[in-house]
Amino acid sequence: MGIFFYSEQYAKIIKNKTLLKKWIKELIVSENKIPGNITFIFTDDDYLSELNKQYLKHNTLTDIITFDYTAENKGKISGDIFISITRVEENAVKFKVPFNQELNRVMAHGVLHLIGYRDKTKAEKQLMRQKEDNSLSLLKKLN
Repeated sequence: MGIFFYSEQYAKIIKNKTLLKKWIKELIVSENKIPGNITFIFTDDDYLSELNKQYLKHNTLTDIITFDYTAENKGKISGDIFISITRVEENAVKFKVPFNQELNRVMAHGVLHLIGYRDKTKAEKQLMRQKEDNSLSLLKKLN
């Protein structure tokens, strides 16, 4: 079981890996799930755009793409979470929040997708936002 962070060009983005790993594990456990292997890959718009076209057949920019391997890992929450730092930076400005807060929200969003939450309908989006807010509160408590 492990939580991993990977990036070639954004290696210095993640400041407190130990705290973030603890937070992600706590988030999963708080949803009565079992942590498995989760890899966060921090990249840019170009890379995520290619993934979006190749795997999801979408031709739009996005801040996150999540590949869920939970079923393959006997119910343990597992997957790869690709995050566009370009999108996170722009969204932090757009929503007038600190970069790290927006990055943490997006990280939680990906984990929540692995747990099983969706965000296609208005009600699902509202629940996802509530869960993201709860996740950020949990991180503050651990900090």
